[in-house]
Amino acid sequence: MYRDDPGGHREVREQLVSYSIRLLDDGLAVGSAGNMSVRVADEVLITPSGISYRDMLPDDVCVVGLDGSPRGQRQEPSSETPMHLAVYASTPAGAVVHTHSPEVVALSAVCDELPAIHYAIVGLGGPVRVVRYTRFGSDDLAQAAAAALEGRCAAILGSHGAICYGATLAQAYDRALLLEWLAHVHRLACSRGEPRILTEAELEEVAAEVRRRRYGQVRPTDQH
Repeated sequence: MYRDDPGGHREVREQLVSYSIRLLDDGLAVGSAGNMSVRVADEVLITPSGISYRDMLPDDVCVVGLDGSPRGQRQEPSSETPMHLAVYASTPAGAVVHTHSPEVVALSAVCDELPAIHYAIVGLGGPVRVVRYTRFGSDDLAQAAAAALEGRCAAILGSHGAICYGATLAQAYDRALLLEWLAHVHRLACSRGEPRILTEAELEEVAAEVRRRRYGQVRPTDQH
């Protein structure tokens, strides 16, 4: 057990390392770009700054309080810690994933929103807002990202990347993958003409059907 981590959190640390490597393998980031975190009670475990994901060890993962106070670590927390904390303060997030995925970054340079190009966008809460460019690591970016997430679980950061949250790290990461896929589909559609965008009524119909089918929920087993 890491000496400055009395709570242990070994499983969460290892999960963050594993998913950070996936960021590279899935093309959602390069080098040490992007970051992710998991909330455990009143603490946040977050990836460190400036360490290549393939070199990162579980003991490199940092721990901060919800107010940003360090809880003893050998590395510097991600420069985007303020953005992660702003998301935890304004949403029910249990985990946050920040990517620099290319399709999303390209879209952010030309669009103010990722529209409903496919019904799967209901999994992100609807059309995804693009936050105007603001310097990385700044409080302004943190507050802008939190505002863009109102009613959504994903937001696009202008000329920067994306931020997604979920109840778990797996869910937050899957949403980041979905967002990148939707941005890719949007680009393909635009290359062929003017995309047909789903209406709010059509999206609500999809959302209602998802709720009816209880997608993503664990159903209780029958008792005999």
